Amino acid sequence: MTPDKIASPADRDAAIHDLTEVMSKFTSWIGKRLPTDVTQRLGQLREQEVNFLAKEVYESMRQNQQAADELDRPSCQDTGVIQYFLTAGAKFPLLGELEDILRNATLGATRDGPLRHNAVETFVEKNTGTNTGSKIPWLDWEIVPDSDSVIIDVYMAGGGCTLPGAATVLMPGQGYEGVAEFVFDVITSRGVNACPPLLVGVGVSTSAETAARLSKKAILRPVDSRHPNDNAALMEELLAEGLNELGLGPQGLTGNNSVMGVNIESSARHPSTIGVAVSTGCWAHRRGKIRINADLSHDVLSHEGFKL
Repeated sequence: MTPDKIASPADRDAAIHDLTEVMSKFTSWIGKRLPTDVTQRLGQLREQEVNFLAKEVYESMRQNQQAADELDRPSCQDTGVIQYFLTAGAKFPLLGELEDILRNATLGATRDGPLRHNAVETFVEKNTGTNTGSKIPWLDWEIVPDSDSVIIDVYMAGGGCTLPGAATVLMPGQGYEGVAEFVFDVITSRGVNACPPLLVGVGVSTSAETAARLSKKAILRPVDSRHPNDNAALMEELLAEGLNELGLGPQGLTGNNSVMGVNIESSARHPSTIGVAVSTGCWAHRRGKIRINADLSHDVLSHEGFKL
């Protein structure tokens, strides 16, 4: 369907319905099947492991994912709170409808996945039973002026992988050594709760909130990607090497590695402050990336084999 064919109300309603179905099925899919890059990295870590118990744990992870695929069931009972990160073209034909589309997609994925009910209204302490609620699913927007497509990153923020999340603003003079120290403090104190091996996202920016947003964007990147700045890329490598020296191993039961990788996202900052934040993805790192084109066709960028 081309943009000029959704001008009438009936065609627009049909397009909204179709895109809602696509996003509902894709959201449900990523709860059951890990991204291709994560599956490959877990296989590499399994092959590198020499600790007998760790090898057995990796094998149980592999069998768990195989069973989830064959039985078409979520790979972890905690399917998280649904978050969508959108890089949206200003000329995308359904830009104004995307928020409602993704809310209804969450409802559909919850019903058909099925997904565990994880949306609890804060201060009310009542589970909505739908994985929707105030500002949930969470939508994070970036608008691209001259584009007519949208790239949507879907992320399931489970309780365990969210638990280590932390952000701070360093004192002047702490510098990049302070960044590394903060990352190590977070992972050594709470990382084991997030079901290692972890994908560690680090945000470096001016303030706590901008660093936190960047740290979450970091764990949406492929595990084998690198920061475009050579100094930051080197820091990614050194942090990964250092964290692996901790030997957390799969599920924190000791082993050769603690992390699948470390991804850093950064922005320009105020000269007297360094905001730093850490987000983590667990071994069952359930995220997916899909591009919706102007004609509402789609390309899945994170998973091989996805079909509606």
